Amino acid sequence: MGEKERVSAEFEMKERDPGAPVLPVVNPLSEKPAQKSDALHPAVYVATWISLSSSVILFNKYLLDTMKFSYPIVLTTWHLAFATLMTQLLARFTTVLDSRKKVPMTGKIYLRAIVPIGVMFSLSLICGNLTYLYLSVSFIQMLKATTPVAVLIVSWIMGVSPASMKTLGNVALIVIGVIIASFGEIKFVLIGFMFQLGGIVFEAVRLVMVEKLLSSAEFKMDPLVSLYYFAPACAIINGVTAVVFEVPKMHWSDVERVGYMVLLANAMIAFLLNVSVVFLIGRTSGLVMTLCGVLKDILLVAASMLIFADPVSPLQFFGYSIALGGLVYYKLGGDKIKEHVSGGTRAWGEFGQKRPVARKLTIGIMVFGLIVLILGGIGGSGLAPGPTDRAKGAIGAILGQGTGAAR
Repeated sequence: MGEKERVSAEFEMKERDPGAPVLPVVNPLSEKPAQKSDALHPAVYVATWISLSSSVILFNKYLLDTMKFSYPIVLTTWHLAFATLMTQLLARFTTVLDSRKKVPMTGKIYLRAIVPIGVMFSLSLICGNLTYLYLSVSFIQMLKATTPVAVLIVSWIMGVSPASMKTLGNVALIVIGVIIASFGEIKFVLIGFMFQLGGIVFEAVRLVMVEKLLSSAEFKMDPLVSLYYFAPACAIINGVTAVVFEVPKMHWSDVERVGYMVLLANAMIAFLLNVSVVFLIGRTSGLVMTLCGVLKDILLVAASMLIFADPVSPLQFFGYSIALGGLVYYKLGGDKIKEHVSGGTRAWGEFGQKRPVARKLTIGIMVFGLIVLILGGIGGSGLAPGPTDRAKGAIGAILGQGTGAAR
């Protein structure tokens, strides 16, 4: 047996030995980049997305309502123009948008497919921002829970998916919950309600049109590449709309009053949200994204109550809980929910055995947060008697808000 054959035979025997250490089959140096790419835990991407998504909504509400910058179409145009500039720079000086080169985009396809989607996107953004002038953030988030229902119905109308009464029954809880929440809204404004419904319908049409476009393998695009194509068309459409309806009433002093850096920060956060979505999709599952969306909505309702003192009645809590439950059931299905609840129960039990103090602390924080939400909602609705108002003021003082936050 030659030297090479002897070494090869010894290597094979060593490889078959279950007690022997496993030797690398590739150059270890070539694996380092992959290890670096997974250095961040998925929770980091989840937290980043939730923070940016919530920040954009609260920031827009602050500018349009609190700062009285009553030009939602102009603000949307500014966001899209900034996104157009940033995606163009990324395309020319980085490799982040290199996947766009695989998309067979032509002028004809752009006019036939991208521009109509851009029109729906623009209308959705315009209606969504107009809503902030009339409704509270908490109520807006409750109404947005009906988006999956609108997408389902539009997909049936456009022939993308076959109609199913069973599926319609699955989403009925969402509709019932939102109807209950709407009846419980303290500051109900019909024009704002209609703008939000219009925004939901336009968004549903846009999503179904995007689904039809992406059904072809050659048009697969991540959210950032989609923004690269959609942002210029949307910016032009919104810009023309703004020139007709808002610019004649606008003064440059309105921009100076808000501040250039504030508007720049607002546009940057909106753009970073799109970037975070790309990383979130690549590093989490559909289940995680669904649950993160629900968590984000709950946190937004709580933030709206604490920051803007938006009243949320007990009836709204009840209705929104039904809607969120229906949303999770529709997205995951009954079998998946049972499977994940079972796994979560086991994990919670193991956590309690290993770290009983941390478990009790977690329960205490959750109970405290629930009490804050309930008292904040009841106190803001004006339905609570004096003692509840004082309790809310005390909690507000603990949170650094003082009794002035209580109504």
